[in-house]
Amino acid sequence: MSEQINVAVDAMGGDNAPAEVVKGAVEAVQASKKIKVFLVGKEDAVRAELSKYTVPEEQIEVVHASEVIETAEPPVAAIRSKKDSSIVKGMKMVKEGQCDAFVSAGSTGAVLVGGQVLVGRIKGVERPPLAPVIPTATGAALLIDCGANVDARPSHLVQFAKMGAIYMENVLGVKNPRVGIVNIGAEEEKGNALVKETFPLLKECSDINFIGSVEARDIPSGAADVVVCEAFVGNVILKMYEGVGATLLHAVKQGMLTTLRSKIGALLVTPALKETLKAFDLEQYGGAPLLGLNGLVVKTHGSSHAVEIKNSILQCIAFKEQKINEKIKTQLAVQADDTKIQKEEA
Repeated sequence: MSEQINVAVDAMGGDNAPAEVVKGAVEAVQASKKIKVFLVGKEDAVRAELSKYTVPEEQIEVVHASEVIETAEPPVAAIRSKKDSSIVKGMKMVKEGQCDAFVSAGSTGAVLVGGQVLVGRIKGVERPPLAPVIPTATGAALLIDCGANVDARPSHLVQFAKMGAIYMENVLGVKNPRVGIVNIGAEEEKGNALVKETFPLLKECSDINFIGSVEARDIPSGAADVVVCEAFVGNVILKMYEGVGATLLHAVKQGMLTTLRSKIGALLVTPALKETLKAFDLEQYGGAPLLGLNGLVVKTHGSSHAVEIKNSILQCIAFKEQKINEKIKTQLAVQADDTKIQKEEA
């Protein structure tokens, strides 16, 4: 029998907690016997939701946490003062080895701060990036970073590229993933100071398949498997993705209901259209892992419904089984050795 994956889930995080979080956790354990979920939150509220379902008791456990970190709270102060919050208790379970991963739809700031302060960075990781999987015409791409480091340096982007390639190859099964850096043109000499300085560093990396610059318009078509950028740019790309997707869906629905003929046509194309649009639904891909920590932390949208919670929990299986953290540590050790050799030669 394969090793059990223990996942702590912030039952109080997000706009739809605890109802959608509990539902997603139930669906996750029903989908895989490998998972055990620890629902961390106000016990009465969590158990009230859990009572609506028939679940294998050995796969779900409730851990009481009396406090909740709200979205508007200053993250550092909240992590320090609310020791009995669902975010702090869940992350401590990862730090202490009781759980392999932590999933939350709660305060992004608190998750980022808690990840670094409580779970801790892997030795050698300069900045942990948030890396969501986004849909493309050819499958999916990893957008790294989308919100953790808005003032990144070139060395940070190089590490993002390497960690992203490891994740994409081992979790999503993309062999020799193409790594591109977000730019305003395809030419190497284009871009801001950060991109211009990072580009030659990525070209020198023999352990990644660097394909050069990627313009934002080419990301949806699948121009790269790992899309590297600092967090300000990444967050803009992600939010634009979400906004355009929702707007197009609304426009298509409105167009189909304008005339009797369009309504008849809608009945014919709806099954195929639903299947096509499903591939571009961000919720199908789970949350964004915060890579480079001593344990896995996954941040999902604040508006997450059960399907995204479920998929965020299930993605922890491949992360654990493929030993992503061990591979990141090995990669960074090689990088450190190369840097040492270069300094000695200089």
